[in-house]
Amino acid sequence: MKISPSPFAPDTFPDLLPVGGVRAATASRGFYATQSDETRDDVFLFEFVDGTTCAGVFTKSATASADVLWCRKALIEGHGKAKALIANSGNSNAFTGPKGAMKNEATLAALTAQLNIPKPACFLAATGVIGEPLPDPNYIGAFVPTLSARLGPPNWEACARAFMTTDTYPKGSSAKCKVGDATVHITGIAKGSGMIAPNMATMLAYIFTDAAIAPAVLDHLLKNIADVSFNAISVDGDTSTSDTLMIFATGESGAPQITEPDDQRLEAFNAALKSLCLELAHQIVKDGEGATKFIEIMVEGAPTDGEAKIIAASIANSPLVKTALAAGDANWGRVVMAAGKAGVDFDQSKLNIWFEDHQVAENGARADSYDEDAASAVCKGDMISIRVNIGDGLGQASVYTCDLTHAYVDINGAYRT
Repeated sequence: MKISPSPFAPDTFPDLLPVGGVRAATASRGFYATQSDETRDDVFLFEFVDGTTCAGVFTKSATASADVLWCRKALIEGHGKAKALIANSGNSNAFTGPKGAMKNEATLAALTAQLNIPKPACFLAATGVIGEPLPDPNYIGAFVPTLSARLGPPNWEACARAFMTTDTYPKGSSAKCKVGDATVHITGIAKGSGMIAPNMATMLAYIFTDAAIAPAVLDHLLKNIADVSFNAISVDGDTSTSDTLMIFATGESGAPQITEPDDQRLEAFNAALKSLCLELAHQIVKDGEGATKFIEIMVEGAPTDGEAKIIAASIANSPLVKTALAAGDANWGRVVMAAGKAGVDFDQSKLNIWFEDHQVAENGARADSYDEDAASAVCKGDMISIRVNIGDGLGQASVYTCDLTHAYVDINGAYRT
């Protein structure tokens, strides 16, 4: 089916920074061929210079895809070294049994032979329909020579488009900072629109930098940043079989090698990487299937940050909250409901809720200053902030979500037809 563009879709793709030591190529393998034989690029290949380090976080789903299982293994066997990344859209290679593993082996054999690189330095990804084996285990592997011949400076927009599924626009972001006396570039691309409630979204995100950072340090940074960015978003509350976030550091900037997570030279890089990840995560929410509103749920006053996040996620994932906001209905009672069912114990007499700067609930009851028109005006906007205070604790967290419209049902009802 034809999907209407997100109202948040930018007019143009951002002008992303180059990253030394990275080459890329895209092409069409025919996953999206139509009756008129039109095609779109649906596979990309990245190649990295020798010495590139990497780290990743992946879905915690018990039905993780064959590609995710391989990447976990490769990170361990290859000790965080990377030479290639290949990804396709249109088929997730998830729940495909032995055939999924055979597809991976054929692709890895093609990469190692074509690029003359070790197997554990190759990373795989796939996104799309679950449970559908490819017609030939070498369906992707046979295409590696074509992609290899096209390798060159990355066309970031083409790469961002190549792994889109129900996305309505390509997603990318860049940042730069100083590490020592050297300027470091960070560029990332992401895809995701539905099946988004990352637990490490169908979400894939890849970040490339010319910084020189040891694998263990990258792993430390990425896990912490994922918790407040990609793991703090939700479109529909469903965790994908393929969720992946990876970072590749080529060291081509000339910046000093960082080998310890407490190195003070990491502060600027950490801030830049966090900002970039949050921007990409927000782009995914803004492209949520059928979404018309971007919503931030902020919870404070909890005993811990973790408990604040549980409550924020409960509100963000509530269909009743999301449908009310889709209609511009200031039904703040649904926020009360969603906070209460989260499983975190708190004293409801201390519950306070604001829609933007208008207080709707105060100390366990409707606020004396409550104004239905003012609250409704907030909910009719396309950017909505809801703040919830549950007590006197220091714990706080934000979760980002979108509204739930009939278009979401239309898109997912017709996903395979």
